[in-house]
Order: sequence, then structure tokens, then C-alpha cells
Amino acid sequence: MKTVEEVEKAVTQLPADQLRKFRAWYEKFDAETWDKQIEQDILSGKLDKLAEAAIADHKSGKSKKL
Repeated sequence: MKTVEEVEKAVTQLPADQLRKFRAWYEKFDAETWDKQIEQDILSGKLDKLAEAAIADHKSGKSKKL
């Protein structure tokens, strides 16, 4: 396993076309990782209080249409 520093150095040495490919891959990887974390947080109930507060605010007129 490489260290973060080794990965950073390798990325800085990529030619432009490879850097574009890496960016596209990393963007997809990061989004999928975020989605998995949010799903875990939802399933565990971690976000329940936030959702309840948002619903209460909406019902009390503290929200507006975007």
C-alpha cells in the first residue's frame, strides 16, 4: 500500500491525458463513497433528528420554495 505522499507525488507526475482520466475516475469513486456513507447514515438513524427538525421547520413556515 502506498502512502498518501507517494500517491500525491505520482499524481503530480501524470501527463495531462492521464490526469484527466484520473480526475474522472476519482470523481466517480468519491461520489460512490459519499453515497454509501449517506446510505449507512440513513439506515443507522443517524440523520433522523436532522430530518425531523427540517420537517418541523417546514410545517411551521420556516421554509420557502426554491
